[in-house]
Amino acid sequence: MTYVEGFVAAVPAANKEIYRKHASEAAPLFKEFGATRFVECWGDDVPEGKLTDFRRAVQAQDDEVVVFSWIEYPSKEVRDAANEKIMTDPRMKAMGEQMPFDGKRMIFGGFMPILDV
Repeated sequence: MTYVEGFVAAVPAANKEIYRKHASEAAPLFKEFGATRFVECWGDDVPEGKLTDFRRAVQAQDDEVVVFSWIEYPSKEVRDAANEKIMTDPRMKAMGEQMPFDGKRMIFGGFMPILDV
């Protein structure tokens, strides 16, 4: 079964196209490192919750949109190896210096699928 790494971030609404371009440039590198799928989603219907919600999780400001992304890998081992390469690859380092959002407020984690229908 695959392994999924998920991400949630707040991106300034004005940076939508810059963000899309940034992600489209990063996707081939993740695939080179072993990812089988790379998906970016721009928030469309992200309601406020009573206790918590996506916006609060990333401290989104009024002018920011929540993005939800995931990368699929064949296994956790492939994901772990990819992350090592990501941290040392000069192309990724250069991209990290020009992120179109505040990466400190991004949340992420690795997930083992338990149902995929």
